[in-house]
Amino acid sequence: MRTTQRITIEQIQTAADLLIDGKLVAFPTETVYGLGADALNPQAVAKIFEAKGRPSDNPLIAHIASLEQLKQLAREASPLAKILMERFWPGPLTLVMDKVADLSDALTAGLDTVAVRMPEDPIALDLIRRVGRPIVAPSANRSGRPSATTWESVLIDLDGRIDGVLCGPPTRIGLESTVVDTTTGEPLILRHGAITQEMIERVWSSCRSSSSHLGPISGSNGPTPAEVPLDFGRRSPGTRHRHYQPKARVVLFDSIDQLGKLSGAVAILGIAPKGDIPAIESDLSEKFPGAKLCVCGSLDDYAGRLFEFFRECDSENVAAIFCQRVERSGLGRAVMDRLDRASG
Repeated sequence: MRTTQRITIEQIQTAADLLIDGKLVAFPTETVYGLGADALNPQAVAKIFEAKGRPSDNPLIAHIASLEQLKQLAREASPLAKILMERFWPGPLTLVMDKVADLSDALTAGLDTVAVRMPEDPIALDLIRRVGRPIVAPSANRSGRPSATTWESVLIDLDGRIDGVLCGPPTRIGLESTVVDTTTGEPLILRHGAITQEMIERVWSSCRSSSSHLGPISGSNGPTPAEVPLDFGRRSPGTRHRHYQPKARVVLFDSIDQLGKLSGAVAILGIAPKGDIPAIESDLSEKFPGAKLCVCGSLDDYAGRLFEFFRECDSENVAAIFCQRVERSGLGRAVMDRLDRASG
């Protein structure tokens, strides 16, 4: 088994050199930690699927640091893509575009499209610039597991399976990027994230979603979610295969006061106004002695804590995690997408 090198931020050139040499290096972004490889090196890209145990029909997202690098991946951007890039790049938004002819099928899962984003995290941007080429970077975890939001969590899944991990801070957002297909006449959201449907609709009058359980589509005269061709879902990771699941069973509930009798090793993840949290946690501790508790004071906090809480529960051999549902609007769509998949 190879040794996974722990690389400090001050040693970032070491991480870049490994990537240039065709190796795999995990690194922080603003969303989750990504498992990086040279996007233009098919042999390096293939190693990602082996390290993660990732299905070969699950496309990867290429990360760039400049629009010049985009030319190595995609054909001319559509007017829609240009508007979204101008408004949301760099940031947690991935755009699906028509790929250039000679791009590796390993990166695109054999599709005629490629998924690309420009991260806003300064460490990620610095690393990509030092490599001088686009970097593919799916979440740095074993396939199907909760995404890693710390470098320590990366090593729980991938220690000895990858060449290095760039040991940066915990990620800011904690959920994977929004994915939008820009090859049609209007934005088609393939995966919800921190760039919300409402934010996109402020710069483009309508958009659609390919996930029928994510609620109605506002301001659109196009087909309903169920009518969106299934092929579009293939263009984004995180839409078809098993994802985000901890070892513990995930059970969803609507309100903390609706929780009935809980037995065994359980955990509760909820959300409440910040001023109410001490009283709620006290009541829960009394009602469910020994339960692992996490009550978040905002939706942003809930999203940022979700995956790490799952991993903490697994490390403590929790049998069931009770997670509170949130409203399916704004960032809540992304949170509920992950919870639905984790509990499915």
